[in-house]
Amino acid sequence: MTSIRSPQQLGDALRAARKQLGLTQPQLALAAGVGVRFIVDLEAGKPTLRLKNVLRVIDALGGEVQLSGLPSAASDDQREDDGHGA
Repeated sequence: MTSIRSPQQLGDALRAARKQLGLTQPQLALAAGVGVRFIVDLEAGKPTLRLKNVLRVIDALGGEVQLSGLPSAASDDQREDDGHGA
């Protein structure tokens, strides 16, 4: 697993994954349903990209996002008990 702490690290990791899979930027853009410019900006570490599209690219590369070091999400039952549930 790769630790990502900056947009540049994310871009570097995704570029390496794309190259390891033998994909060009246009091929990845097509597979992820985003524009080639988005892939270029993402790999360059541009910090202001749409998260939805970033996740689409990660999925197209066969990856997933996992968070560590954060508290677990509360269950639906706990949310209802704290007055914020349905």
